[in-house]
Amino acid sequence: MIEQFKGISESQFEQLKNAVSLITVLIAGADGNIDRKEKEWAEKVTNIRSYSLPDGLKDFYLEVGQDFQNRLDAYIDQYAGDADKRNREISAELSKLNNVFPKLEDRETAIALYESFISFARHVARASGGFLSWGSINVQEKKLMSLEMIDPVES
Repeated sequence: MIEQFKGISESQFEQLKNAVSLITVLIAGADGNIDRKEKEWAEKVTNIRSYSLPDGLKDFYLEVGQDFQNRLDAYIDQYAGDADKRNREISAELSKLNNVFPKLEDRETAIALYESFISFARHVARASGGFLSWGSINVQEKKLMSLEMIDPVES
């Protein structure tokens, strides 16, 4: 496991890695339709983060990126159907991170990871719609993209 993620188990680390795909499905599917642009942009942002963030998060997103598309596709299949039900189920899954973040010993990493999740949700929300399919955030995405089901992480 990555040095900055001391204090949590492997399964909790997996929960954090899964969160990136879950956030993608939650935000991209908020309007009931997960389009190709949203999936591609989420994968691209994950890859960019694997070399543009501080070391601990860079390594985290590098690991996430290794099988991001497979996880994403699996979650899209798992949560296919009614958008409201999907949003409730994914929100419940993401709320489990409230038991993980406090266990991270490196508080700077915990804060940065939480903030990266919020930022990631905004990126996915902006991936389609608007002018030239960029920049428009619909009402459903706006409601979810603050990831209110995850408690803010503080030092």
